[in-house]
Amino acid sequence: MTDAAIVGTGPNGLAAAVTLARAGLRVALFEKADTPGGGLRTAPLFDRDVTHDLCSAVHPMAAASRFFRRFDLPARGVRLLQPAVPYAHPLPGGRAAAAWRGLARTAGHLGADGPRWRQLMEPLADRSEGVVDLLLSGQRTVPRDPLAALRLALRVPAQATGRSRFATEEAEALLTGVAAHAVGRLPSLPAAAIALLLGHLAHSTGWPLPQGGSGRIAEVMIADITAHGGTLHTGHHVRDLAELGDIPLVLLDVGPREFLALAGHRLPARYRRALERYRYGPGAAKADFLVSAPIPWRNPLVGRAGTVHLGGTRADILRQENATAAGRPVPDPFVLVVDPAVTDPSREAGGRRPVWAYAHVPNGDTRDPVELVRRRIEEYAPGFTDTVVAARGIPAAAYETYNPNYTGGDIGAGALTLRQSLARPAARWNPYRTPLPGVYLCSAATPPGPSVHGMCGHLAALSALRHHHGLRRSPDLSPGSGRAGGRTDGGAGGTETGKKRKEEETI
Repeated sequence: MTDAAIVGTGPNGLAAAVTLARAGLRVALFEKADTPGGGLRTAPLFDRDVTHDLCSAVHPMAAASRFFRRFDLPARGVRLLQPAVPYAHPLPGGRAAAAWRGLARTAGHLGADGPRWRQLMEPLADRSEGVVDLLLSGQRTVPRDPLAALRLALRVPAQATGRSRFATEEAEALLTGVAAHAVGRLPSLPAAAIALLLGHLAHSTGWPLPQGGSGRIAEVMIADITAHGGTLHTGHHVRDLAELGDIPLVLLDVGPREFLALAGHRLPARYRRALERYRYGPGAAKADFLVSAPIPWRNPLVGRAGTVHLGGTRADILRQENATAAGRPVPDPFVLVVDPAVTDPSREAGGRRPVWAYAHVPNGDTRDPVELVRRRIEEYAPGFTDTVVAARGIPAAAYETYNPNYTGGDIGAGALTLRQSLARPAARWNPYRTPLPGVYLCSAATPPGPSVHGMCGHLAALSALRHHHGLRRSPDLSPGSGRAGGRTDGGAGGTETGKKRKEEETI
């Protein structure tokens, strides 16, 4: 007998399955693709010895979120490798700004803006866990760390104005580049919160890359699920909830559009209309390159970075992102670039290495991103084109064939507007519970939203455990805890004793 079904095996679906299986439920996962993982897939594209991350590559949230802190990736053999420079931002004329792991070193390189950068980031870095837990929560409970919440609240509104707080283009671009991870209009309150979240993490838990690629994270999550009695069914496309029979709990790692396709005719009209009104944001167009040498950045400092933002000055980034958000293609889009072998030399084989890149484009954009991205990299790294052995592009319009949650190429599973940051996917006190009995949403279309943090799935699973099994605390997720084989006592909670219970998490 199956106690819970998970449809979709992206990081949130896997986090939900880990949580339920650790609570003693017999869990079955269903994945449309032949390989699980969603945004956590790594595979060779051009050379069998060189692997490419097919979606996510750099994982600040896998080092910081409460779910992954408890799950403990390093203890499971996943090495989270830290670049010396978490992110860098080249500028015209060979200049560059960089966020080092050390806050003092970063401030020292920012000259006149060094004290301002430190004043902005240091109070957040000092309370990093509280800041992360606030922003990666269900947004419905009292903050666990009120001081962290206060420090964040004092900074976000100021960063959401159109006025720069810095005197130099270097500091302006460094902060605006992380704000652009919101993939939407700039400036805005959600983008300001993301800038402060990602910006301070560079100086606390970092922006690591998993050794061997992002697929390693999915591998250890699946191993934990199966060790606790879960089963995985790949190449299985669930087209209607009726296919799951009488399984009492169903958690869906799908977006609103996919949920409507699965069960729209069963949903109350008001809830169905709310899902139909759900807005999607700009798209991401993916470019993968196989190259014969490290990227020849004009400024060598950029070559030490795990992530590189290509957008030019603050004014350039605002122009690019606002045009893109309005649906107007630009010839010089904002681009994120990762040369994984800089941080993880094992990713290079036979003198060849992968280069990963995204361009921000309008939702549904049909342009092949290879030329867009190649031209942007060449602007700051002359000679890059000569190192390219092979390339592949996925236009935003085609990205949802890789993952149906990426509507029009929106890898954030929904526009990060202020309203949708608080009401994803609909305005409900419990955003994970749907009007259908026993059916929950656990995708990035629920709070806290996109990124590989697992919290959407974890919080949805905790809600299901509370409402259907009376459990008000999170099961122990640490390696070696619980018992393999799933539930044998006919009730949830088989993996949790009073002595082992962690801090209470309720919805």
